Amino acid sequence: MASAQEEIGRRRTFAIISHPDAGKTTLTEKLLLFGGAIQTAGAVKSNKITKTAASDFMEIERQRGISVATSVMVFEYQGKQINLLDTPGHKDFAEDTYRTLTAVDSVILVVDSVKGVETQTERLMEVCRMRDTPVIVFVNKMDLEGRDGFDILDELETKLSIKVQPLSWPISKGFSFKGVYKLYDKSINLFASNKTKVEENIVHIEDLNDPILDELAGQYANELRQDVELISNVYDPFDVEAYKAGKLAPVFFGSAMNNFGVRELLEKFIEIAPTPRSRETETREVDPTEAKFSGFVFKIHANIDPRHRDRIAFLRVCSGKFERNKFYKHVRLAKEFKYPNPVTFMAQAKSTIDEAYPGDVVGLYDTGNFKIGDTLTEGENMMFKGIPSFSPEIFKELVNRDPMKTKQLDKGIRQLTEEGVAQVFFQEPGSRKIVGTVGELQFEVIKYRLENEYGAKCIFEPKSYYKACWITTTDPAKLAEFLRIKGNNIVKDKEDRDVFLAPSQFMLDMEKQNYPELSFHFTSELDA
Repeated sequence: MASAQEEIGRRRTFAIISHPDAGKTTLTEKLLLFGGAIQTAGAVKSNKITKTAASDFMEIERQRGISVATSVMVFEYQGKQINLLDTPGHKDFAEDTYRTLTAVDSVILVVDSVKGVETQTERLMEVCRMRDTPVIVFVNKMDLEGRDGFDILDELETKLSIKVQPLSWPISKGFSFKGVYKLYDKSINLFASNKTKVEENIVHIEDLNDPILDELAGQYANELRQDVELISNVYDPFDVEAYKAGKLAPVFFGSAMNNFGVRELLEKFIEIAPTPRSRETETREVDPTEAKFSGFVFKIHANIDPRHRDRIAFLRVCSGKFERNKFYKHVRLAKEFKYPNPVTFMAQAKSTIDEAYPGDVVGLYDTGNFKIGDTLTEGENMMFKGIPSFSPEIFKELVNRDPMKTKQLDKGIRQLTEEGVAQVFFQEPGSRKIVGTVGELQFEVIKYRLENEYGAKCIFEPKSYYKACWITTTDPAKLAEFLRIKGNNIVKDKEDRDVFLAPSQFMLDMEKQNYPELSFHFTSELDA
């Protein structure tokens, strides 16, 4: 029986992040393939998923070929337990990705060798740098006519503001792509396309002057020799501690679609990636080796299985050991709950577990007790910090198209907004519902899910608001005056708090001047 310390040492919990279409979901699949979690890989081509990608479990994701919700996959590889969180690439769902980054210990960033570093990639890296999250870069699609390796390294350093160091190096690119040379163990992986199963073609070369290299790489052998000499002159030996401190990002090259370069990435990842790290609460830092259990909810998802109206809270275990059927304190509600059916995930497949250790992500069936950011402990009053929430940027009124399904619509919009994909505000008279999101695509997802999961038909009518502002004050009379005068722009959130929907930046600035006694906050946490 392994000790708690050994179990923590076995865990590697990470997220895969990228710009849309960089190949993140494909890489996820290939990692699962190497881990033996799936037997053959499905192809994700031209935005249609011919064989459903293992990690995309919502119907709308299958139709559009994009990931719009974070999914969790667990597999074993070389004695390590890998907890892999696949995130949405689409910018409209960046919130979900930002929250997921609070629940992982490291990140693999996928970059398209043709398009290079894109805007969404820069934003995601900013979040990683805020937390000093260790990052490994995988430069994908080397079999396409993309950029030169050194140009990619320069762009990574310039745009992502982080030092990089190649651990593998491509032998040519595009149509003439021959494979990769692993700088750390002096071996060559030869490229063969269209692999759907785990195969290998590895040649060890102790000396790059070995004539066998000319045989294998042809005219590109000398180019490789020059590149490797340049790399050895420019870069110091790889510093694992600098990587773990979030100061240095190792870079790998390959083609996820063709299953190439993925094994090196996975094997080096489990060797160097950090084990579960400590986490900050509002009162103290929590170390994973502490005996008492603690964890926090970073995501809520309803109806993962449409046949069962289930709602699952995703909990990251931070310390101690989580045990099935044991009572834990829900800190915000100050109540004790036990969980008879905690689950672990392999995309859609769920299996019940008896225990979980720091680094693990546990799915808890929820009847509506959880919100994103909630903390569970063995009794201690503390809340984990750093789970972001966002001010909506796009507002639309939710209009019911089937009065017979009003109850279903009400329940659906409440549940979906509790998942964190959007916020809902209520406006009197008539209890009108105004939904706020950070991206247009979220309305499409909400409409689709209301119809398909709750049987409620609706349309969204655009509203021209600039910002949602939560109001706090120590002057109740001034607040009452403001609410009366600005009645047409006042709504309530789900917690029945007053929210001012400012029509423009100019109008917001005016109100701030007119009512210095009121504080306007851009998130429901009232901290901005």
